[in-house]
Amino acid sequence: MAEQTAPQDPQVQTLQQKLDALNRLVEVSLVMNSTLLLQPLLQYIMEASTEITGAQAASILLMDKNTHELRFAASIGSDAEGLAGITVPLEGSIAGAIIKESKALVIDDAKIDPRHYSDVDRKIAFETRSIMGVPMRIKDRLIGVLEVLNKCEGTFGEDDTRHITILASQAAVAIENAQLLSALNKAYDELSKLDKLKSDFIAIASHELRTPLGVILGYATFLKDEAEGEAVEHADILLRSAVQLRNLIENMTNLRYLQISDAELTITPVVLDSVLSTARASVIALAEARDQELAFEPPPSSLIVRADGELMVMALTSVLNNAIKFTSPGGKITLSVEKRASEAWVRVADNGIGIPKEQLEPIFDRFYQVEDHLRRREGGLGLGLAIAKAVVERQNGRIWAESPGTDKGSTFILAIPLA
Repeated sequence: MAEQTAPQDPQVQTLQQKLDALNRLVEVSLVMNSTLLLQPLLQYIMEASTEITGAQAASILLMDKNTHELRFAASIGSDAEGLAGITVPLEGSIAGAIIKESKALVIDDAKIDPRHYSDVDRKIAFETRSIMGVPMRIKDRLIGVLEVLNKCEGTFGEDDTRHITILASQAAVAIENAQLLSALNKAYDELSKLDKLKSDFIAIASHELRTPLGVILGYATFLKDEAEGEAVEHADILLRSAVQLRNLIENMTNLRYLQISDAELTITPVVLDSVLSTARASVIALAEARDQELAFEPPPSSLIVRADGELMVMALTSVLNNAIKFTSPGGKITLSVEKRASEAWVRVADNGIGIPKEQLEPIFDRFYQVEDHLRRREGGLGLGLAIAKAVVERQNGRIWAESPGTDKGSTFILAIPLA
């Protein structure tokens, strides 16, 4: 005779069901805390809601912040596509009553409840027999309603209400986080578009300005060479202003190098003397226009560094321009090199206005100016040193500044890896 399994004690069975439901809630909490994509999150909440309560269907209605109506955000067990986007008024609906009363509601027979919004059933060809709904809130702010519909066996009880209330609280936080992430991603996308628009505008404007500026520089140089008497001073002012404008345009063009990627670099063995000579040649006219001495102590021809030669020239040019700008007319700037272990230290030393100790690091921040922008004597965008730092560090180098203090000159050191 076959052995018969003894029927399970109803109390034990009930406790087991409660334990299963609580374990499921813990599992749901872990999943929701690790999911930040809104639609998969909503779908998971729906599946958990029907499983825990033994319901046929479930839905989430979120409050529209503009219209103050409830709108179906997700559903399961019914026509999800048909429900998507349907609005439910606060007046004349069970979901609206849950929001207004801010408490859970259990409706055993929806057909006889005057608050049942039957238009939704007609639109998706669904029959709602019973409803249990709970408010979803973040602290004191109601964000929507979680509903389960049509209990498969019996009626919704206290345990169902308690479990779905816990689930709604967890879901509200998870949905809020997902919405914040979505808004953040959207803001990043908009920011990227604006950044590209800015970069495109700067590139076009810089290109268009270069041609007429080249003409101005040519005529300014010609006028200075040919001028006599008082006209020499006027031609000199014109030339200095044109050179300063050229430097501003170059800084605008080089803005993109603040976020340069490794893919944009071409790092090869480079003769350091070539880099320094090219950088010096690009600024010598500006130094001469200010009657400054630009001394150059060339390194040994055998000194070779690993760098992107073109970008390193640009970085060094920015540092030299900075030294020229903050050194008085008639001052001296010295460009020299020192070999240090596996690095070449390029020094740009001047006897200019110097740098206060507390500003030796901030001067490399973009748009930073040592002097107040309303009272400063020198122009500029405050980008040259920031661009130089970004370019040098991307090539595994370092750059820093040293200064004894105000009016005592300063020295910028670029440490570049040797090949």
